[in-house]
Amino acid sequence: MKNIGWDAYQVFIAVARHGGLTGAAQVSGLSPATVGRRILELEHSIGRTLFSRSQTGYVLTTDGQILFDQLKDMESAVRRVESWRMESSGAVTLRLAAGTWNARLIAENFRDLCNERDNFRVEMTVTEARAPLAHREHDVGLRAHLPEELNLASRLIGEVAYAAYRAKSAPQYLPERWIASTEADAISSYLRWPHENRASQIVVTVTRPRSILDLVKAGTGNAILPCFIGDMEPGIERASDEISELRHKQWVVTNNDDRARREIRTLADRLTKLLKAHQELYAGKRPVKNT
Repeated sequence: MKNIGWDAYQVFIAVARHGGLTGAAQVSGLSPATVGRRILELEHSIGRTLFSRSQTGYVLTTDGQILFDQLKDMESAVRRVESWRMESSGAVTLRLAAGTWNARLIAENFRDLCNERDNFRVEMTVTEARAPLAHREHDVGLRAHLPEELNLASRLIGEVAYAAYRAKSAPQYLPERWIASTEADAISSYLRWPHENRASQIVVTVTRPRSILDLVKAGTGNAILPCFIGDMEPGIERASDEISELRHKQWVVTNNDDRARREIRTLADRLTKLLKAHQELYAGKRPVKNT
């Protein structure tokens, strides 16, 4: 049997993780036809069938699962070597995924996560969609739901509370006017709430949640915001009690195979510490004001 290169195994790993040729093609940069041919070549070289093929995708056979389990250890070792190699050049990049409001808090406290003494830099993706980490799209992420993927490790941070907010200068005797995300962009529960409960009173919609805060501050109307943002923002105040059905827990998430890497562990530890330092604000406990 001829020697099999690591690149062939990488294609196999991609197909196993994505359950088919199309997903593997997207992450590998190869065409689906090329991915399929590489898998056939690998099976021929090994002398074992690695996948059961069907119209719904590729499922690992018993032999395929055994190989996949062995390769995960090799993959982790390769990533550790690559990380070690990059440390010497100071070129390590860690990918962090966070939602709009967590990203704002992180930006305001970024030196608590990464400073000039660190040998890594951070590439932050700001998205309302669920932080993707299962296939190493990111190294560290924040999730509003406990991860279901078995290869993800999570740390519970605490709970996040939400309420309606308005500008302190807004006339309170006028009928309620509401600000909302566009329905297509209302991914999170708090973004959907105005559409489900105040649809007839929405006067403006925006595609970016960050613009909702700007409109509230301008006195345009009411909007739902996380309390750790609204309670700390000068010029606005709560227009309602906490909306209890929107409360959720929050986790810092990493890939289970990578969480021991020094840089990833450092970033995850610091992020956890930062968020827990604001835990009471996240939970809707208003800051004590000096008198």
